[in-house]
Amino acid sequence: MNTHRVAVLALDDVIPLDLAIPIDVFSQSPYRTRLCGPTSPVRTTAGFTINPAGGLRLLSRADTVVVPGYRPHNAPLDPAVLAALRRAHLRGARMISICVGAFALAQAGILDGRPAATHWRFADELAEQYPAIDVRADVLYVDDGDVLTSAGVSSGLDLCLHVVRTDLGVEEARRFAQELVAAPHREGNQAQFIARPLQTSGVGPIGELCTWAKEHLREQIALEDMAARCAMSPRTLTRHFREATGTTPLQWLLTMRIDEARQLLEATDLSIDEVAERAGFGTGLNLRTHFRRRLDTTPTTYRRNFRAPANATRREAV
Repeated sequence: MNTHRVAVLALDDVIPLDLAIPIDVFSQSPYRTRLCGPTSPVRTTAGFTINPAGGLRLLSRADTVVVPGYRPHNAPLDPAVLAALRRAHLRGARMISICVGAFALAQAGILDGRPAATHWRFADELAEQYPAIDVRADVLYVDDGDVLTSAGVSSGLDLCLHVVRTDLGVEEARRFAQELVAAPHREGNQAQFIARPLQTSGVGPIGELCTWAKEHLREQIALEDMAARCAMSPRTLTRHFREATGTTPLQWLLTMRIDEARQLLEATDLSIDEVAERAGFGTGLNLRTHFRRRLDTTPTTYRRNFRAPANATRREAV
């Protein structure tokens, strides 16, 4: 992937956390992120001000435009801001909103006829004010191709990591998440496509167990087997494991197998049955069952949507 230009638009009274999430996630190569605003300085809801690197003209050269939340979210925006957002969208830029930043895209008409998410507290208001939008109040974020919207605050991180995964693949998304020390994501619509950083180091019995299990995913591993390796009872292992990872040993193992299957689907031409065997699911039917339960999709559909060659190329910088 060539250099990908990201413009984060800070509107007056921008919410600092909404602003920081995309700036932090897209701070690594191949992204080049610039903070822009209609004025300088820009106020934040925390009382301090920031000085954007440039004005609205930065939107005209961005491959991705991100609009963080701001307050009041229903305030009429400067026509120049709305015009700049429309031009960026018509030019083909990918448009992203964090939390109530969706109201800016709505004012610009960019969400008309599309599904969209925003903070649950304001979902009904968005639907009432903009009836042309299919507001999804029960999801963490919505990926509608060139327009992506997230619910409140931390779901913006889910969405940004989803974008990284779509652009760069599962391994890079995992690396980004680990750099951010991102917590395991919550379930909900497409949020399940984020790589879950349920990894532990090889230090101590739990870490050593995780290292061993990841090297033997294709084998049948029972809770009793895992407990025996740690010289613990299954109940004691489950308690210590939950303290270390936030989940149970078998749920962790299932997540690792699903991640392995996702990587194989993205990076190889193996058949579904071969992927199932290598990831420890045994049969293609078993793999399909767990994909449907956990990811609400099928292995074939996942491969078609996330196969690396289809997602590897973005607009080249000029």
